[in-house]
Amino acid sequence: MKRRTLPVAAAFAAAATLMLTACGGGDDQSGDSDKIAGAGQGTEKPTKSAEPSGAPAEDKPDGVDVSLPKDMNLVFDWEEPKDKNEAAAMEDAGNYLRAIYRGVDKRTTKDAALIAYATGEGLHYGEVQINEWIKGGWTATGIRRHYDATTRSASNDNSVEVAFCSDASKFYGKEVKTGKVLKTEPSLKDFGYYKIIMVKVPTGEDLWRATKVDVETGVEKCR
Repeated sequence: MKRRTLPVAAAFAAAATLMLTACGGGDDQSGDSDKIAGAGQGTEKPTKSAEPSGAPAEDKPDGVDVSLPKDMNLVFDWEEPKDKNEAAAMEDAGNYLRAIYRGVDKRTTKDAALIAYATGEGLHYGEVQINEWIKGGWTATGIRRHYDATTRSASNDNSVEVAFCSDASKFYGKEVKTGKVLKTEPSLKDFGYYKIIMVKVPTGEDLWRATKVDVETGVEKCR
């Protein structure tokens, strides 16, 4: 399994699926629950941008709209942790991914959702992903599944690592200008393993932001 630091547009054209790849993330110390890479980053309060367009906002702590088009379906098949902080961090890890694909749909890295749910390397990662789709002239369509999730808290209770598998075998690129769906045959490359460090925003709202992202592609255990 190879780790990459930036997505490659040419690979998308060949596979018709842009795999989300790691941005600036090295191996974390998975054996030490008190030391989570990136845990000390991104605790500032999110800055609000202009009101996003689209469907009415769901019942979110910050009122930010993370809705997606009906043909862009992100499915999260995971059980909510018993720990309150870990449950909130997991929920907002899902919102972070929704924010990225909302940016893909809206053709912008400045949507309020990404700004609300990401900071630091997490924000940079999201911006890079969105820009690659925009430069390629693509949006996304289909079903992207996320499953086998686990959570791991730092000792300060302000940061949580959310790890999970993803399946993009039924998630495709679509040309914005023509509407043509770029389907490909399913392969091991469609299966990835994410580790996202979520950091709690120091306000009264139960809001968590992605501050670090590490992704492996072609992961056999996720197939």
